[in-house]
Amino acid sequence: MNVTLRQLRVFIEVARQQSFSRAGDEIGLTQSAVSRCVRELEGEIGLKLIDRTTREVQLTDVGANLVASVSRLLGDLDDALREIREIGEQRRGRVIVAASPTVACRLMPQVVAQCGERFPYVTLGLRDDVQSDVIRQVKSGEADFGVVIGTQPGDDLISEPLMTDSFCVVARSDDPLARQKEVAWTDLEGRQLVMLDYASGSRPIIDAAMQAQRVSATVAQELGHPATVFGLVEARVGISVLPWLALPLPAGAALVARPLVPRAERSVELVRRRDRSLSPAAQAVWELVRELPARAEDLR
Repeated sequence: MNVTLRQLRVFIEVARQQSFSRAGDEIGLTQSAVSRCVRELEGEIGLKLIDRTTREVQLTDVGANLVASVSRLLGDLDDALREIREIGEQRRGRVIVAASPTVACRLMPQVVAQCGERFPYVTLGLRDDVQSDVIRQVKSGEADFGVVIGTQPGDDLISEPLMTDSFCVVARSDDPLARQKEVAWTDLEGRQLVMLDYASGSRPIIDAAMQAQRVSATVAQELGHPATVFGLVEARVGISVLPWLALPLPAGAALVARPLVPRAERSVELVRRRDRSLSPAAQAVWELVRELPARAEDLR
């Protein structure tokens, strides 16, 4: 049986109006189109639903029973569709965003706060994980989308540039580098470094910049989170090279940050699955992230 929703709606309108012509006027179809829909419905069911005369339209007993049943079903369907539309318009639902730690600590708090103000029916969950885990969560569907350091997304992901970020030296305030307004990469020669490990999307960019400047330095410690890096720098284990988005420095810490020159940049990007559309709620959060400044320096 291949009964269509259109056939049922036309039949219900004919029963309500008790006229093919008035039903056609109400739903925007010609009388012949209305009559054809009813005939097709009767053909699919295999029973006569309407007795037609030159003066009136009367429902058969089967037709009257069908009107009662279908009217309830169509009412429920209309209510369900209306609710779905309202969910989309009001942007309801839960959204999971995964972000690399040096991105999450600076950018995402603003997004979470603004989301609560602008989309009160959206529950935003933030996951701060190393870049490889962020990519995995986006690919698996555990996260609606991710915010990562620029990478080749592959055929299964779509990426969109969000902003650029550059690098700084973090040192104790009594370190000689702290007296400079900016620090050359070559000033790191021979120094002991406390660095983010290779799970960070920034580390390959930092290594490439140091290699380009022919800087030789000793990496004393490799860590997963900037907060631990700050602690070791303050404890005089070494100095560090970090993206600006990994700041601010801990309150009360005897640390300073100075820009590194020549400027080396990393790209911060949005990533999502190519084969899955974002829900209305996730799309709203995606657009909210896109409103962030184009350069990390503008956040200082």
